[in-house]
Amino acid sequence: MLKRITIVFISILSICSSLTAQDKKSKQEKKAEKRERINAMIKAEEEGALVYNKQGAFGIKLNTNGYGIFYERGKYKTVRKTNNWWIGLGEIRSQKEERRTNFFQQGPAIFLGNPYIFGKINNLYNFEVGFAQQRLIGGKGNKNGVAVSLIYGGGLSAGMLKPYILSVINQSTGEREDISFKQDSLTFLNPSAIVGGAGVFRGWSNLEFVPGVTGKVALRFDYGRFNEVLGALEAGLNYTYYTKDVQIMAQTNPQKGFLNAYLAIVFGKRK
Repeated sequence: MLKRITIVFISILSICSSLTAQDKKSKQEKKAEKRERINAMIKAEEEGALVYNKQGAFGIKLNTNGYGIFYERGKYKTVRKTNNWWIGLGEIRSQKEERRTNFFQQGPAIFLGNPYIFGKINNLYNFEVGFAQQRLIGGKGNKNGVAVSLIYGGGLSAGMLKPYILSVINQSTGEREDISFKQDSLTFLNPSAIVGGAGVFRGWSNLEFVPGVTGKVALRFDYGRFNEVLGALEAGLNYTYYTKDVQIMAQTNPQKGFLNAYLAIVFGKRK
C-alpha cells in the first residue's frame, strides 16, 4: 500500500514539474516572439516603411482663415496606401476682423466693455466628415527620420451660421440691450452706441445650417519614433463650398467658397 502511495506521489510531482516547465517555456516563447516582433518593426522602420493595420489620430489645425480640430481613423491597404475617414469641427473667420474695446458711461461711472469685432454679423462654424487617401512618397530612411505622405480627399460639410450679438445703448431709450445685425443694422454699425460683445453663448437659438462640400490636399511629415506612435506635422490647402451665399462681415460681399491654407499638429497611435 505504501509503495502504491509513493508511486502516485512521484507521478503527481512529475506532472507538476512538467507543467511548470511548459509554463516557463511558454513565457520564454512569448518573450522571444515579442523580441522578434520589435526587431521586425525596427527593421521595417529603418527601411522607411510604416507597417500597421489601422490608426487613430487627433489633429489641431491653424488656418489662414480660422482654426479647427479633427479626428481620423485609418485602415492600412498596402505598404504605401492608407484609407482615412475623418470628422472635423472649426470656425471660418474673415481676414478683415479687427478686435476693439469701448468705454461706456452708465450713470456717473465709466466702464470698459467686452472686446468685440466691429462689423462682424455672423460666426461661421463648420462641421465636416470625409474620406481621404494617404500615400507614402518618402520613407524615413532610419528610425529617427521623417516619413512624407501625400493626403488628398473630400467629403460633406455643414456650415453653422450664428448671429453675432452686440451689447449696445439704445439711442431712443438710453437703455442697454443686446441686438443682432438683422434687428437693428444702424445701431449695430454705430461705434458710439456699442458697449461690447454680448458673449459667445448668445445667438445659438437662431442658428442656421448651410450644407456644402469640402476637399483638401496636404503633405504629412511623420516624425514618430516607432511605427505604433503617430506624431506628425501636416501642411495643406482646404476648400469648402456651400450651397448658398454666406456673409461674415457687413463690409464684405457674401460668398459660397472659402479657400485656406493650414498647418496641423497630428498625434495618435497605430496598431
